[in-house]
Amino acid sequence: MKIQYPRLVIAGLKGGSGKTTVSLGLIAAWRKKGLRIIPYKKGPDYIDGGWLSSAAKRPCYNLDPFLIGKEKVLSSFKAHFNNADCAVIEGNRGLYDGMDAEGTYSTAELSKILKVPVILILDCTKVTRTASAMVLGMQKFDKKVDIKGVVLNQIAGARHEKVVREAIERYCNIPVLGAIPKLRKEFLSERHMGLVPFQEHPEVEKAISFCAEVAEKYLDLNKIWKIARNVPPLEPLSPRATRPPRRIRPNADRDETPRSLDPSKKSVIRIGIIRDSAFQFYYPENFEELERKGARLIEISALKEKKLPDIDALYIGGGFPETNVLTLAKNKTFINSLKKAVESGLPVYAECGGLMYLGDALVLEGKTYPMAGIFPVKFVLEKRPQAHGYSIVEAQKDNPYYAEGDVIRGHEFHYSRVMNPDVASELSKKDIYFAFQMKRGEGIINKMDGLCYKNVLATYTHIHALGTPEWTEGMIRRALRYKKNRG
Repeated sequence: MKIQYPRLVIAGLKGGSGKTTVSLGLIAAWRKKGLRIIPYKKGPDYIDGGWLSSAAKRPCYNLDPFLIGKEKVLSSFKAHFNNADCAVIEGNRGLYDGMDAEGTYSTAELSKILKVPVILILDCTKVTRTASAMVLGMQKFDKKVDIKGVVLNQIAGARHEKVVREAIERYCNIPVLGAIPKLRKEFLSERHMGLVPFQEHPEVEKAISFCAEVAEKYLDLNKIWKIARNVPPLEPLSPRATRPPRRIRPNADRDETPRSLDPSKKSVIRIGIIRDSAFQFYYPENFEELERKGARLIEISALKEKKLPDIDALYIGGGFPETNVLTLAKNKTFINSLKKAVESGLPVYAECGGLMYLGDALVLEGKTYPMAGIFPVKFVLEKRPQAHGYSIVEAQKDNPYYAEGDVIRGHEFHYSRVMNPDVASELSKKDIYFAFQMKRGEGIINKMDGLCYKNVLATYTHIHALGTPEWTEGMIRRALRYKKNRG
């Protein structure tokens, strides 16, 4: 028997059109009515996903066909829906924007995979009747994309709204589901390539409440709800699909045994996750896949703790270490504990911000801050993006986590670069090597990525565990070996 899975996609004509404000508003407004909303994000993005998760009070999962593949997009969507009342999926960039002229991996393609209706957010700055031509073009560009309604944004006044609304409803034959004026309060401030992470925002609940008020005041919530409910059913979830998420455990010993292990077994592996305001970029699916393989996850702060706890492997995600650079640099006892563990063979996997932390130093506004010093590489923060977008890497040699020849899809997302690229010729003398060759993207130095030393691999490339199962297997394998060698 097929299942309904109420759902909708929030899309725009471009990035910055107001998708996140509308998505947050819908989630928060419907939650106030007691509805269970599950958030999803399309595109390589941690920050918007963090805000959506905060509004929904449950994890936000990523549905990016490039990162995880079309089949896993569908299975992950159904697996994580978990008896919710509705799914709100925020798209990225413009509706038809993808990797190429065909729009491969676009939000439009995702909408067809999931058979989900699209609500189009239209920035109406300095435009009136032409807005209907823009919407009409979106409708006719791909008639398999089910655009069900439009939300007008940046409306200058009642007369502006009247002209735009009448033109769209007359020529496009779809409803205008709301009109949001130019808002004076801007709770969702931006930095770099998107919003300030919710972890750093001083008034998260006020910002989300503000979005809920915008939705309640300016959107037709009842009509949008009917669109979300009136969707084609999907095939039921396969029994082999992923299980619901489990919460990450704090840094404390627990008697609980991961579900995937026989309770009689005592060889549970412990994987540390450095997760604080400096390192916050993680896909929840990555945690789930580690737990599914039998790992117990231990949350660690590189800002507050004095040493590593008893762990069998360490995962350091991305984030903004530059915003906490002084505290990171001053926590020498933690750095020394990490260095000692690395020399003893502790498996460590680091992405982007984690890579920067494992470097020799971070240079910020002309000032140098010492970091962990695992790799003799200095990083400097620039004002312009150094890499931004999808990446493809190939493992050029065996390393702790991947086999030679493995091709991995991921994404890069950083303003930092290596300050001393000439160090590349000296790395081999220190038993340090690059594991990856970039097939798409920039990497660390000279189209190379994945710095390796002992059981450490640090890379600019972020991966998604559903699309890169080799990562999960590598983490578990190395952790088991490290645990066994320690006796």
